[in-house]
Parts: sequence; C-alpha cells; structure tokens
Amino acid sequence: MKLACAQSDLNLHLNLVSRVVPSRPSHPILANVLVQADAQNQQVSLTGFDLSVGIQTSFAAQVETGGTITLPARLLNDIVSRLPDEELSLDGGTEADSTVTLACRSGRYEVRGMEASEYPELPTVADEAPAQLSVEMLVEGLKGSLFATSADETKQVLTGVHLTTAPDSLEFAATDGHRLAVVHAVSTAEGEQTAPVDLDVTVPGKTLRELERMLQQYSTAAAIALRLDAGQVIFELGQQRLTSRLLE
Repeated sequence: MKLACAQSDLNLHLNLVSRVVPSRPSHPILANVLVQADAQNQQVSLTGFDLSVGIQTSFAAQVETGGTITLPARLLNDIVSRLPDEELSLDGGTEADSTVTLACRSGRYEVRGMEASEYPELPTVADEAPAQLSVEMLVEGLKGSLFATSADETKQVLTGVHLTTAPDSLEFAATDGHRLAVVHAVSTAEGEQTAPVDLDVTVPGKTLRELERMLQQYSTAAAIALRLDAGQVIFELGQQRLTSRLLE
C-alpha cells in the first residue's frame, strides 16, 4: 500500500469510523480500523465495526499502490489529529510486514497493524430497491424521538426507536417506560417518495445517534437510502454507509 492524502480528509473520516470501534473489544482486531486503498478508483475506504454497528466511509486520495490493512484505531486517530493540515503519505502494510509508515513534513510514524483477512465483513443485503428517506424527515424524527430512548440495556427494545411508514409520513416512536415520544415526519420535497417499502422496525438508539451525527456533516440534499434484511438495516449516505443489527 502506498498513498498520499490530505490530513483533513484522513482526520475527518477516521474520526467518523473510530466512534464505533469498541474500547474493550472481544477480539483484538476489532480495536483496529480497516484501511483499503483502491488504485483504480483513487479512493481510500475506512471501516470500523463492533459486530453490532459498523461505519464505512470513502474519500479521494492519490493511490500509487493499492492494498488492505487494519491499524489500531485509537493510536492512528491520536497521531493524525495532532498533525498539521498538509499532505500525508502512508506506505507499507504488506503480507510480509504489517508495519505502515505515516509521514509528513514534521515527522515519520511507524504503526504496526494486523492482516485484513481476520477483520469481519460488514453485513450486506440483497440487491433490491432501497427505501428513500429525505434528510429533513430523518433530522426531524431523530431530534424529536432519540431523547426518549432508555439507557437500560436490560430492556433492549426500549433502547431503540421504532420506525413505521404511513402513506405520507415516517413515524418515529421511542419510550423509556416513563415518557413517550412520537414524531410523524413529513417530507416537503416535491416528487420525493417517503419509502417504496413498508417499514416496521426498531433500530438501536446508538445507531441512530451515529446517523444523526453523520447527517450533520451530510452536505447534499440527496435522499438517504435505507436497505433492510433479516435482522439488519443499512443507511447509505453518498460515500458513507452505516450498518446495524435491528432490535426484536
């Protein structure tokens, strides 16, 4: 792997995926972020996954040699966040040597990674037409419902938000057993469908809080694609993908 990218790009996207990297992973490789460099498309993809919630994001870079490696998320994040806003280079991460050298004008850092073959794959869903949800609907619904979710993990279903579709709206419902919040979010965008499929799912509050943060950085008005499979939900925001298990 050999590539060059802007510190601001790497820092922004690394911060995003690091949020779902567990602090006490059940397996050592889950403390790492998956780095994939694509020379053909000149793109770098970063993935964080805790086996429940996963985030994948991509950004443009100058990729001379493609490759895949996993690197310690916290260490890499600490290094990159303290570097000046200039071009960075990453080199290394071969099968023979998993060490990656991160270099800029102010210094060089060597980070030892782990082979990507051990990293779990993010869940995928069948290639069917996704539901299309407007940004304003999601922002309105999440803002009005997430505060009412429970923090008690012994009552799993109360930690999530229940999403159901109506002919002209998307309903968000949440309760912690003492208070109840129900939001009927309606899209005002002309010609934009609420969802071409019926939704009747409960999504973990942790997942939706990450979605809320991602929407704050979402710079276009394009609809968010939502894909469902048995026990899984995937939100697609341009070059970013958020995947999560559903609550029963």
